[in-house]
Amino acid sequence: MEKPKILIVEDDSDISNMLKMFFEREYEVVIAMGGREALEKVREEMPNLIILDIMLPDINGYEVCRELRTHSRTSFIPIIFLTQKDDLSDKLQGLELGADDYITKPFDFGELRLRIKNAIAHAKRETYVDPHSGLPSGRQIEEALREVMLDDDWALMDIEITHLKGLNDAYGFLQGNEVLRLMGLTLNNVLNEVGTLDDFAGHAGSTSFIIITKQEIAQRIFDRVKEQFVKKAHTFYSFIDRDQGFVVLADGVKVPLVDLAVGIVSPNTHDFSDIREITELAAEERRKNAAA
Repeated sequence: MEKPKILIVEDDSDISNMLKMFFEREYEVVIAMGGREALEKVREEMPNLIILDIMLPDINGYEVCRELRTHSRTSFIPIIFLTQKDDLSDKLQGLELGADDYITKPFDFGELRLRIKNAIAHAKRETYVDPHSGLPSGRQIEEALREVMLDDDWALMDIEITHLKGLNDAYGFLQGNEVLRLMGLTLNNVLNEVGTLDDFAGHAGSTSFIIITKQEIAQRIFDRVKEQFVKKAHTFYSFIDRDQGFVVLADGVKVPLVDLAVGIVSPNTHDFSDIREITELAAEERRKNAAA
């Protein structure tokens, strides 16, 4: 089972290395030494939780927290401030910015471990993230859709991984879970490459994903996602299956290799009265394209 990922933002290398040594058996640990590096690594790594110092050499932890809470792609990630600033006003400022917890130095490792565990578990219970893809799901998607209704320059992509059941039947569900993980990584990578900070990627359920972006770059983003995803996803098949372009199941049925289908809608193509209409029309467009 894949370890949850935590990002430690701490400019004191002794503390950051000590934290890494303590937690690396339970978590995949990524370290950033400053605020700007932290923002970059959050977008690249999409951690399950962030441990954030306030006193950093470039921009302070408050600014990092404020920036992360501003954008849909990072607003759901739990943040624990770990700092020497122990005034009540400092703690209140951190919590008002949207931090999930606030711990002062010196700290107890056992207490910190428990708070990390609880914060990640709470995020999962609230369906903030899908455990397979690592992408926002559930309520986070609904909130992103409600926000987009307030704007007039957006496009929503309904993306489905097609024929994944055939791979599951032929190779087992663990292989299928790896394909879902690959999709989450691909969406984040592509949005980092050609998207904007306000773009949103989510896992709507099972084999269904969404991207919210600007109208003018939507098709380019999908083309890049499909190019990267399909090439890597096909490596999960045997050479024979890749060469012939399908798998033969136990009952003799031939199933094509996984692919992507997309439906794209925007205020230029449709009129919407609520978020339900957005998702329904995007799904309808996706089905039309898949059948074409």
